[in-house]
Amino acid sequence: MAEALCSGSVASPCGEVGVAFAAGRVRGAAAAAALAESVPIGGYSSKSTFPSGRVALTERKARPLPRNLEAAHGQMNLTIGKAMRWWEKCLQPNMREIESAQDLADSLLNAGDKLVVVDFFSPGCGGCRALHPKIAQLAEKNPEVLFLQVNYEKHKSMCYSLHVHVLPFFRFYRGAQGRVSSFSCTNATIKKFKDALAKHGPDRCGLGPAKGLEESELMALAANRDLNFTYTPNQDLVPIADALLKEAAAPGGPWLPLPATATQLFIQGSENSLLSSGR
Repeated sequence: MAEALCSGSVASPCGEVGVAFAAGRVRGAAAAAALAESVPIGGYSSKSTFPSGRVALTERKARPLPRNLEAAHGQMNLTIGKAMRWWEKCLQPNMREIESAQDLADSLLNAGDKLVVVDFFSPGCGGCRALHPKIAQLAEKNPEVLFLQVNYEKHKSMCYSLHVHVLPFFRFYRGAQGRVSSFSCTNATIKKFKDALAKHGPDRCGLGPAKGLEESELMALAANRDLNFTYTPNQDLVPIADALLKEAAAPGGPWLPLPATATQLFIQGSENSLLSSGR
């Protein structure tokens, strides 16, 4: 048996095992080499020609974006819309905000015989904010009425000249009558506003051009140095005493010459009175 083993005539099971082990080792090395060639490492790709050692790393090129995506990337512009403030919500076509004292005076004069409601409000006034939706509803139901909004914080100096010191505050103007109503009301006293709207809102025939702001209000606005507002008093208005004296002294006038004592009484009693020169 020993001789047979030494001469190699007898197959040894240990030799078969060794041969199989060597063949498996070769196949494993080949599989490892193939795996090393196909597995990417990080941002690089690896390639190995020998299973035991050197690994060559090459930089992976980024794929170019499609042309449509490149154009969209170049044209991308992120914009955030401006939040709407509460007094800008629910606005109707017959509602707008006043920009200046001159804008307010001109708007009242250009309204003709139309009823104009001037709404004085403040952004930080809780009562103004609660009342605004109802005012907008009334404006929608009365499209023939013009609603003008005056921001108290933006036009504080003008509001002082107009003697507006409480909010929310409203003033109604109508044609030749000028100011017909002035009051303050809240959400709880909205009936006051509705009553004034029902009283002064119906159509009526005008007896002259729109009067707008009072003479004293116009003078106060013109005297306010913070405002860019100019006003020239109507030159057609003359003191009543001068008008009476002029008409009495006219040739062929209906009156006899007045005594000096009567003339003096007219001058003293109507020093501040104004009368149209056409009367």
